[in-house]
Amino acid sequence: MPNITVARRRNVLALHRRFLEGAIAAGLPAKGLDQAFARKIEISPSMWSQIKSSRPIGDNLARQIEQHCEVEAGWLDKEDRPSEMPDAAEERFIATAREAWRQANAKGKRELSGWLKQRAARTPGDEPPP
Repeated sequence: MPNITVARRRNVLALHRRFLEGAIAAGLPAKGLDQAFARKIEISPSMWSQIKSSRPIGDNLARQIEQHCEVEAGWLDKEDRPSEMPDAAEERFIATAREAWRQANAKGKRELSGWLKQRAARTPGDEPPP
């Protein structure tokens, strides 16, 4: 798939997640929220289902979605945006790190924090040999 296709799908899923989080925070039941999102962006629920899985988003539909989700034109096309939706591996890492942090004493927390800060400060190619 061309990069714009991937970017649009990733970004529309981020908008969908935002919509779901807002609706659930407002106390709406989870059932029917996909259909509600489809109504918001003025497409059929079946078309939304296709978009979530594989259907490419054309230029006109992209602008329509951006307008109804109140983001600037071209928002869906941006590839450099950090993903607002973490992948499963990232979620597992965060859960593991959280568990390690909660089980550590003060010294362990300092060591864990220091190690992560060192890792984050490294540049690509700056890796020590295994």
